[in-house]
Order: sequence, then C-alpha cells, then structure tokens
Amino acid sequence: MKKAKPGLRNLITDVVGLKVGNASDLKLKSGVTVLSADKPFVAAVDIMGGAPGTRETDLLAPDKSVEGVDALVLSGGSAFGLDAAGGVANSLRSLGRGFRVGDVVVPIVPGAILFDLINGGDKDWKQNPYRDLGAKAYEALDEDFELGSFGAGTGATTAGLKGGLGSASIVLENGITIGALVAANPTGQVTAAKSGNFLAGAFEIGNEFGGLGPYGKVLDFEETITTKQDFVVQGANTTIAIVATDARLSNAQAKRLAVAAQDGIARAVMPSHTPVDGDLVFAVSTGERELENPMMDLAILGHAGAICLARAIARAIYEARPMEGDIFETWGEKFTKQRE
Repeated sequence: MKKAKPGLRNLITDVVGLKVGNASDLKLKSGVTVLSADKPFVAAVDIMGGAPGTRETDLLAPDKSVEGVDALVLSGGSAFGLDAAGGVANSLRSLGRGFRVGDVVVPIVPGAILFDLINGGDKDWKQNPYRDLGAKAYEALDEDFELGSFGAGTGATTAGLKGGLGSASIVLENGITIGALVAANPTGQVTAAKSGNFLAGAFEIGNEFGGLGPYGKVLDFEETITTKQDFVVQGANTTIAIVATDARLSNAQAKRLAVAAQDGIARAVMPSHTPVDGDLVFAVSTGERELENPMMDLAILGHAGAICLARAIARAIYEARPMEGDIFETWGEKFTKQRE
C-alpha cells in the first residue's frame, strides 16, 4: 500500500455513492454542507475539542441501535445551525428515507456546528435561517461541489486568515478510496510563522494548495501559538469534518477511523483541539470493499484519513475567496502580495 494518489475529483465524493450539497447565505456569512448517499451508511464520531455543538451524535456509539445514517450535516451558526439537520430530515422524509418504526419513517441525520456568529455577517434575523439552508443544501447534492467560501465554510475564519470548506481524497494501492470533507474554522493558525507555507505542506499532492511545500526551518514554540484572540477580542472557532471510505467497516472500526483522522487536524492547525474549539470528526463507511487484513488495513486507513483531512484543511483556506465585510484577508490576498 505504498503507492497512493488522489481520486478523480480529489473530493470526498471519490468514494462512490456519496454526494455533497452546499447552501450559502452571503449576507449572513454562513451556510450549510450536507453529505448523503442513495442508501444508509455506517457512521461514527470522535470529538476532541472542548466546545462542541452536535445533534444525534450519541446514537453513533457502537452500543446503540441505529445501524445506518441517512445524512450528515456540517453547519455554521453555532447552536442555531443545529436546525439545519431538521431541514435535511424533512427532505429525506418526503422521499420516504429513514429508520422505519411501523408506519413511521424517521430520517437519521446527525450534525455538528461551528461558531461563525461574529464574522461580520448580518445575524439580525427574525426567524432562524438554518432549517431552510439545510433543505437547500440537500437539494444541491452532487458529486461535484465547490470549495472555499461555500456551504459550512462560507463564514469560517482562522488565526488571521479566512477559513473555508475543503476536501481531498486518496486511492490506495489496493483500490480502497478514502476522502475528507471539512469546514475549517479553528482558533489556531494554518500557516507556519508569518509565511504562506501551510502546516500541512509536507502532505500536499501536486499544487492542490499553492505548491509552496513545507516551511523551511524549525519553528520556535512562540511561532506555534498564534490564535484568533491575537487578532480579535472574541474568537469564533471549531473544525468539523467527515472522513469516508468505501471499505466495509463496522461501527466500532469506523469509530477507530474517526479517532485516527483527528491527527489530520493536529497536523494542519496549531494549536488544535483546544478548550474553545469543538473539533469533531465523523467517519463514514459505504461498505463496498472488504478489508483483506482488517487490523493493518484499518491502521493504513486511519493514517490515510488523517493525511486527507490535513490536506482538506489547507485546501479550505487556500480556496477561500474575499467578500464584502470580511474581518480577515484570504490566503490569496495576503500571500500573493507577499510573493510579489
């Protein structure tokens, strides 16, 4: 399994059967991203941040009764954004999708949110907009989707730069595909010192996030502890992600994949998993390919998931685009000027 390459799209949808939809409100500076498939999939979750916001994540534990999930939702809006999953659930119910209890159908739609309420957007709404955004994101499901300032990444920020929505994939030598999808809104920094080199630069494939490669010198501790609080009085944080594979995994194995993939956040963001972040990773299995050597194959999958997630975070920031009222520059605005 030494040779690996991105999938055709270099997106999480290189895992066959998965689709992603985005909905954005540019005035609100926020949005919703939905991942779903034509049939229920195995899902698990791991949370390492100190300030998470979630819906229905308890039912993803290995000892719980639900065996398949209909969709996963990543949303801005903090606690208000949890309403987005309701919009997705309504859409699924109208299609007859969900967990059946007699004549009743209950869609299973876990979700997670990031905090983007103080990013410069207009949050003076009369009615919570996230349920409608969730429904619109579900309607937009496709194998191709946009990165950067879209969906749940619309209003995301990092320490001194705009954040965004990112994705990446790897196809392993044995044919198994793994991909990552992330709304990157950490309190920490994603570039090394004051350079444009991404902390995830060592894992870049091709020029997917600028081609600058790793930073060229050892970082002093003081260069690794910049946070949003160095730029704004109040932070607005959290990185929420999904890693997915076509390998057949049990719920317990998917949980192990989610745990291992958390390393991708630590490789791409410093500091990470802080008390003011809600860092969370969902893991998804579509079950199309059997593992030949479950123990070692799962170890490689976890490593691949972490690498994909680190790359996806860098792509999220690299693809961010400027908008009116932004409180931070984009990577392109800041570091293109430096190189000139």
